[in-house]
Amino acid sequence: MSWDDVALAILAVSGCLTLLLAQISDVLAKLPQVIRAWREVRRELGGDSGEGGDSGFPGGPPSRDHWS
Repeated sequence: MSWDDVALAILAVSGCLTLLLAQISDVLAKLPQVIRAWREVRRELGGDSGEGGDSGFPGGPPSRDHWS
């Protein structure tokens, strides 16, 4: 293995890491929009008021009102 191979490997690894970090940053930046859209869909489909209550998932944890 020559120094050229080592340099190319370092460049390839740094390029892959940069791409990975950019993709993660993009996903995290869009996450609030996705959460708002998901809540809107749940509200439209289920008539959910958005104030606590059932988790909206079958088999999910019951609401606190259930225990009273």
